Amino acid sequence: MTADFKIARLLALLIPAALLGGAYISQYVFGLYPCEMCWWQRWPHFAAVAIALLAFVVPGDAAKVWLVRLAAIAVLISGLIGAFHAGVEYGWWEGFTQCASLEIAEGQSALDAIMGAPTVRCDEVQWSLFGISLAGWNFLISGIGAIVVLVLSARTGRSGVGRA
Repeated sequence: MTADFKIARLLALLIPAALLGGAYISQYVFGLYPCEMCWWQRWPHFAAVAIALLAFVVPGDAAKVWLVRLAAIAVLISGLIGAFHAGVEYGWWEGFTQCASLEIAEGQSALDAIMGAPTVRCDEVQWSLFGISLAGWNFLISGIGAIVVLVLSARTGRSGVGRA
């Protein structure tokens, strides 16, 4: 495997893991509960982490290359969902749902969870940095990261076998 591929494989794992880590820190440390579209962005990252982990353990260079590329596509999908979500937040277009968040703690009834749940709307920015919402940051980081991983993995060669 080439050095470019090793970097691509590592980034394919670290980018979604870091973004998920940031999402959970913002949720559990800073109280920024996810709306439905926030969850939509997390699912492709979960998939990307699992796929990237497989790229470290499966035999065969070609399989590893395709797993890294698949993980990058999952990261890109999350970024595109983030772009859509940011557009909803900024009022550029309407979302699909009446978004809200609901977490049921262990031993808690569903009714108590509903009554005590924070209302989190998909069309409101909870937090931003430099005028960019968390969904917007997901779009930027995921989009750029996925492109970098795809470019680095493309340097590995068409067959997936490392070049000398």
